[in-house]
Amino acid sequence: MTNNFVEKRDVAKERESAELKKQLVEKLQALNESTDTAPLVRARLQLDVSEILLAMQRNAEAWSLAREAFDSALDNDAWKDAVEACDVLYQCEQKESVAALGMGVWLAVSFPVDPELTLAMLMHIVEETPDNSDGAALAAVAARYVIDLRADDETHESLSFLANTLIGRVAERHSNVRDQAALEQWMHKLELRDPQIFLPRLGKVVNIIVGDAWWFDRDELRKKFD
Repeated sequence: MTNNFVEKRDVAKERESAELKKQLVEKLQALNESTDTAPLVRARLQLDVSEILLAMQRNAEAWSLAREAFDSALDNDAWKDAVEACDVLYQCEQKESVAALGMGVWLAVSFPVDPELTLAMLMHIVEETPDNSDGAALAAVAARYVIDLRADDETHESLSFLANTLIGRVAERHSNVRDQAALEQWMHKLELRDPQIFLPRLGKVVNIIVGDAWWFDRDELRKKFD
């Protein structure tokens, strides 16, 4: 019975590998033919190829394409595509992957990016920080804040549930919080109610994560808010 399970698993893996190779050939052909297309169309193809390469564990190649896609997206104010590129770059597990995560979080929180994508990026912050770090708490409450601001009626309830669950998980691992009363006290103690307080603190966490590796001038991008 065990051998039969192993054989089925191996067959499934072979089929998955063959499907990924097929998708890679198709997307690479489209990418090679996209030299005269709009920059964002080409960037989207680069991201598609990089995601397939990542699934095939060809991380260095995935990084190269996603990095090009990031630059193109940023140059064209395509914030969602830029954040998606940062997500891929983070998953590539290269030297600057954690810095890419920090930059993606900064863009996702600063610009009107899809709240579901923003939540995913902030969840990565939670995964990267130690259990006793306030950074995870800041990321979790920022996720809920962004969802309240940006989610439409159709997605708000489900995304809020995910964010609230994330806050509860972070509170439990941070301070052994296990009930609503303790959660309220914990949020008050860490000043997690006021975005004027927790967002700048999250910014400091992002600064630590990125360090000196910023690929863009934040001051120049901030001018786009004006």
